[in-house]
Amino acid sequence: MTTATYNADSIQVLEGLEPVRKRPGMYIGGVGSAGLHHLVWEILDNAVDEAMNGYATSIEVALHAEGTAVTVTDNGRGMPTDVHKQTKKSALEVIFTMLHAGGKFDHKNYTTSGGLHGVGASVVNALSKELTATVRRDGSQWSMTFKRGKPVGKLSKTNGARGSGSSVYFHPDPDIFPKIEFDAALIRERCEVISYIHKGLKVMFVDEVNKERYSFDHEDGLTAFLKKLLTQHAGTSGSTPASGAKPVHEVPFTLTKENGTKIDLALQWTEATDEYVKSYVNGIPTGSGGTHETGLRTGVAKAVRNFIETHNLMPKGVTVSADDIREGMYGVLSVFATDPQFQGQTKDRLNNPEIATHVDSTVRPALEQWLNQNRSVAEAIVARIILAARAREASRAAQAEVTRKTATTGRLNLPGKLSDCTAHDAAGSELFIVEGDSAGGSAKQGRDRTRQAILPLRGKVLNTEGASLQKVLENKELADLVTALGCGVGKSFDLGRLRYGKIIILTDADSDGHHIATLLLTFIYRYMPELMRAGRVYLAQPPLYRVDIGKETYWAKDDPDRDRILKECNGRAKPEITRFKGLGEMMPKVLWETTLNPKTRRLLRVEIADPLATDRVIAELMGKDASARFKFIMDRAEEAQELDL
Repeated sequence: MTTATYNADSIQVLEGLEPVRKRPGMYIGGVGSAGLHHLVWEILDNAVDEAMNGYATSIEVALHAEGTAVTVTDNGRGMPTDVHKQTKKSALEVIFTMLHAGGKFDHKNYTTSGGLHGVGASVVNALSKELTATVRRDGSQWSMTFKRGKPVGKLSKTNGARGSGSSVYFHPDPDIFPKIEFDAALIRERCEVISYIHKGLKVMFVDEVNKERYSFDHEDGLTAFLKKLLTQHAGTSGSTPASGAKPVHEVPFTLTKENGTKIDLALQWTEATDEYVKSYVNGIPTGSGGTHETGLRTGVAKAVRNFIETHNLMPKGVTVSADDIREGMYGVLSVFATDPQFQGQTKDRLNNPEIATHVDSTVRPALEQWLNQNRSVAEAIVARIILAARAREASRAAQAEVTRKTATTGRLNLPGKLSDCTAHDAAGSELFIVEGDSAGGSAKQGRDRTRQAILPLRGKVLNTEGASLQKVLENKELADLVTALGCGVGKSFDLGRLRYGKIIILTDADSDGHHIATLLLTFIYRYMPELMRAGRVYLAQPPLYRVDIGKETYWAKDDPDRDRILKECNGRAKPEITRFKGLGEMMPKVLWETTLNPKTRRLLRVEIADPLATDRVIAELMGKDASARFKFIMDRAEEAQELDL
């Protein structure tokens, strides 16, 4: 084996823009689609810096007809073109041909900026087959063209130009990028986001490929941006925010404060199961987060905890974590810092430790004050957080989940007493949770086997309000119900895996039946609240009475309904009244006509109108402390006495 000589001649010195062309990944992250679009972001960020510091009011980005070249134009001051004393070259040439040359190292020209290292323009130039920079200022127009980073000719000047600004045209180098194909939708989205972050700035995108033109100008800033995100992501899943991004409160919390570092924030809690925050520093998206997001999370957690403790809103036995507080929290955070320290040239993460403290100390008191001034909104948010805490505790011991049934393996794991339907489409199927084996038998015979499944319960299920999760899962009736639904519990809950479109609780129309229904609702509310929020839980209303008047038959769900029927039919014929002792007494045909048939039945959808009140009522009436129940009974003693009579 021949050993190469390793000496001073082995050391290469790359000059000018050679390092960029040799190792482009160091400057733009790679030569794939992300790196290609990063060229656009570098030039666009320079234009935004002009607007951010009050020198420009509009920006235009044009994707040219061939789809392989872009021009970015602003109406700012225009890049300097006079001779640079140190290099004896025009400042425009220095900007595009020398690394670490720029006007953003001190704060004389730019108070805040996205460009920091003085390499953005020169990197784009180095990686472009052709680049032309055009400047309008001082009544003249200046232009200079480069090929693969090197100037072609000298700086040209034309008199009689109006206004001021800069325009940069560039065509990425096919020798560097294997595929040059710009994504018009991605560029359009970036332009729109910029208009939200810098409210009042007009950003235009000209898509010559698809012959479309867009103009973005959002005076409402982050508030409008947050509203768009909520609308955009409602009902989505995966890498985007979790499904069910329905706001818990209508008006978001907003904050704009400048004290050295400017903070712009919009927050809103939703019914989604994940936290979703988009963050920006000096207008640049920080997809990997950083210290500003850390400060936000800390400040929000402190503010909410202080509010809960001040107003004594925490139920006994519930422990709220920071993750519970932020579950379902959507937000947009924009920070403008004088000296941001980004992780690398791609700037997707902020590293300034002092900004975490600044954001924390700014957000905490403002959010706490807002919560105290908007009590009803604050209590709805707290109720949402308490639900998240209970769901987290429930998920700890949650076991296996069942996937939506299939023709083979999916059915093998289902409870033996479940009489399943034959349909495989969850949206069109229903699960009836029926009180008692006798009623279950009638329901099985009377149902529509294609889309109605029957799960009979034996006796009263466990009261889950005061029981540990381990004890809940050991209860066979509830374990069978979880298995039949197939959507998991707590944090592992996935609405998309629910095996039925509707879950219908079918119990006798008497006090025992109401108690069983309440026990089931308590279980669902504590361990699967998303079912209620999604409107999937229903209460069937079987008749308590059959009223025959002449040849007509009427079904009364309760005493008042019976009395109404008798009053309306008074004088027609002598009524014959039959009271059902339970569902098991009904013939299958009667149960179908009165309770199962979608055309004739009556269902009540279970909704959570006031989360905080619902949580409190269930905790008081179903919990271990009997004092609240005693008061409830005594307050209604006269009603109970009247019923006995």
